[in-house]
Amino acid sequence: MRRGEILVVNAGSTGLKLHLVDREEESEPVEGIESVDPDRLAAVAHRVVHGGPRFRDPVLIDDAVREQIFESEPLAPLHNESCLAGIERARGALPGLPQVAVFDTGFHATIPAEAAAYPVPRRWREEWGVHRYGFHGISVAWSAERAPQLLGRPPAGLRLVVCHLGGGCSVSAVRDGRSLDNTMGFSPLEGVPMATRSGSVDPGALIYLMRERDLDAGTLEHALNFDSGLRGLAGGSGDMLEVERAAADGDRDAALAIEVFAHRVAAAVAAMAASAGGLDAIVFTAGIGEGSAPTRGRICERLAFLGVELDPGRNAAAEPDREIAPADSAVRVLVIRAREELIAARAARRLLARPSQPSP
Repeated sequence: MRRGEILVVNAGSTGLKLHLVDREEESEPVEGIESVDPDRLAAVAHRVVHGGPRFRDPVLIDDAVREQIFESEPLAPLHNESCLAGIERARGALPGLPQVAVFDTGFHATIPAEAAAYPVPRRWREEWGVHRYGFHGISVAWSAERAPQLLGRPPAGLRLVVCHLGGGCSVSAVRDGRSLDNTMGFSPLEGVPMATRSGSVDPGALIYLMRERDLDAGTLEHALNFDSGLRGLAGGSGDMLEVERAAADGDRDAALAIEVFAHRVAAAVAAMAASAGGLDAIVFTAGIGEGSAPTRGRICERLAFLGVELDPGRNAAAEPDREIAPADSAVRVLVIRAREELIAARAARRLLARPSQPSP
């Protein structure tokens, strides 16, 4: 008899994470899809970064859904291709099990029109779906749930800015547990600098490179996704710990990369505080957010004008889940472990518990 666990397949921009999540939401990492005993499972849940204009809610994966995810691949080239590979591996290794797609864009469906709309021609928006979707929603959803628990207050009225800082980086405005804005937009390329992605760049610069330097769309796409961000500024892999070590050894490019990153993220936090209508707490999550005390310090130092303050000792010693602001600080600062697998597993269970599954 099946134990009812959910295998969560999280194909991110920098690697593949696999977790088994039981009904009590106990989670354990696993090495490979093929190593999982099918008799333990009720379903497989896949984190899908971009569902395009059609998918926001979780959906059972069939051939038609798979094709739709494939068609959205140009919008998230670092993600949807690896997600599709994970889906194919799971379908091959675990035949007969329900496969559920859980979309990063889903949590951000509540972003209001004034934050979601680009000021571009109507046809682009209405016929071609060019608007701001928002990403890292599964991670942000967990932080939006966990932060009120740590703060000992209900989500109602709580104004959060969630900094998901990892291989991909975004900053989100959350109020009352709902997303109001996210620095990523039509694709996961917009926003703050990332490990190898540029974040926002003046579109005029891109037009110049195409017109005057003869760069085609494919070359631009590759450069902005794979050769930019921390890698573009500092060289190397783009890993923040590597950049910090290089800066400590006197590498001026690495030092600049760190300052650019902190400057852009702090500016994004201030902007998201405006979207949230104020700021009660900042959350740091994901690899850099959880693991780099110096980065948290540099960002928060730039936000002192908003009443943000860190306790240096707490920050240096922080292990998720922890508060790292002084006790009397007006703005709380939290370090929260990313638990995307719990949100994805929950979504899969809810979908499978419905009496019938409508066609997508």
